[in-house]
Amino acid sequence: MSMNLLYANDSKGIYPESWYAATATPPPPFASLKGETRADVCVIGGGFTGLSTALHLAEMGRKVVLLEAHRVGFGASGRNGGQLGSGQRMEQDGLERLVGSDDAHKLWNLAEEAKTLVKSRIAQHDIACHYQPGIAHACFSDREVKTEHNYVSHLQEKYNHNEIRSLNRDAMQALCPSPKYVGGSLDMSAGHLHPLAFAFGLAEAAASAGASLHETSEVTKINRGPQITVQTNEGKVIADQLVLACNGYLGGLEPKVASRVMPINNFIVATEPLGAHAAKVLTQDIAVADSKFVVNYFRLSHDKRLLFGGGESYGYRFPADIAATVRKPMEEIFPHLKDVRIDHAWGGTLAITMKRMPYLRQLAPNILTASGYSGHGVGTATHAGQLIALALAGQSEGFDTMARVPATPFPGGPRLRSPLLALAMTWYALRDRLGL
Repeated sequence: MSMNLLYANDSKGIYPESWYAATATPPPPFASLKGETRADVCVIGGGFTGLSTALHLAEMGRKVVLLEAHRVGFGASGRNGGQLGSGQRMEQDGLERLVGSDDAHKLWNLAEEAKTLVKSRIAQHDIACHYQPGIAHACFSDREVKTEHNYVSHLQEKYNHNEIRSLNRDAMQALCPSPKYVGGSLDMSAGHLHPLAFAFGLAEAAASAGASLHETSEVTKINRGPQITVQTNEGKVIADQLVLACNGYLGGLEPKVASRVMPINNFIVATEPLGAHAAKVLTQDIAVADSKFVVNYFRLSHDKRLLFGGGESYGYRFPADIAATVRKPMEEIFPHLKDVRIDHAWGGTLAITMKRMPYLRQLAPNILTASGYSGHGVGTATHAGQLIALALAGQSEGFDTMARVPATPFPGGPRLRSPLLALAMTWYALRDRLGL
C-alpha cells in the first residue's frame, strides 16, 4: 500500500481532536529512541496490545523496549467506542461451526478472562477511565429480536452466562427510547470505559514496571534472525524476540499479516452536554451496539454528552466532514437530536479480518503478532498482550487456542482488498437501508 496510514489522516505525535483527547491527561512524553539498545523483547506498537504486552513482560522481569510511531494510545486504542464486550467478535454459535465445541468453549473462557483482566487492571493501577457496567444489543425488526433472544438462551444454557437477559420492545424502550429499536438484550457483565484514559493508565503501569517506552519512534526496518534488529530513524533495538502489535498501522512491515488484516476507518462524534435531555437517549449508564452490519454504537459520557459512532467510509482518507457523516445515522436513531450541537468529531483506523476474529500468530520462532480485533479490541487486545507475554515465557496454551482460529486471506491481496471491501460494505449498507 503506497499510502502510509500513520500519516494519512494525522499529524506526527499529535492526538486527534477527539473528546477523549480533550478529557484525558497523557503521561509526560516518552523520549524517542536514539542510538543502540538491547532488549529481551522489542514490542512495536503502543496501543492496548503493545502496552499490555510490555506491562506483562516487565512484571515477569523481562527487559522490554516498546516503540510507538506517534504517542501511546494514539491509534484505535484511544479513539474507539470504549465498549468492553462479552465473548469474541464472532458469536459463539458461529465459532462452534468454525472451530468445534471444545475450542468454542475455550474461546468463550478466554473472552471472559479478557473482561476480568481489564477490570482488574483498572482497579490495580487506579486508572480513572470511568468504567461502567452494561452493554445492550439493539435490534430493528421482530425477526432480529427472535434471533437475539435465541442467542441469549444459547449463552445461558451452553456457557452458563447468566448476566445477560433478553429485552422485549417495552424493556428496550424503557432503556433506550429510540423509535427504531424493537427489542434486544442487556449484558451487565460487559461495560464501557474511556479508552484513551485506559491506554494512558496501561502506559504508566508498564513504565512503572520497568518497560522502556519510546514515542515518535517509527520503525523503518526489521532484520529477522536468531537476533532481531529493529531500526528507527535515529536508533535501533537488538532483541531476542519481537512482538508486532501494530493493528491497522502495520503498513508493509509484515506481508503475511497484511494479507489477512485490513485497515478500515470508523467515526465518532460527541454532542454538546445533553443535561436533562440525556434520558431521552439512555435512561441508564450503559452502552449500546445495534444489529446493523455498518453498526451504530453509542453511550453517554460522564459529562452527559452522547458519544455516537457510525457512518461508512470507503478508502483510507477520512471524510472532509466527519460530523456530517455521523450525524446521519445518529439522527436516524434519535430524530429528536436533529439540532443538537456536535462539539467533537473524529476518525480512527482499526483493523478487521475476513472472519472478524483476531489474528494471533507465531510468524517465526521468535516473532509473535496480534491484531485484527474487528471492533472488539478493548478486552481482546488487552488480553492478547497477556497471552503473548505468557507465550514468550513458554506458557502458550491461550495464545495457541487463538492462533488455531482459521484466518482467510482477503481476496486479491493488499492491492485489491480495499475496493472489494468498499463493494461489500456498500452492499451491506444497502441491505441495512432496505431492511433485508
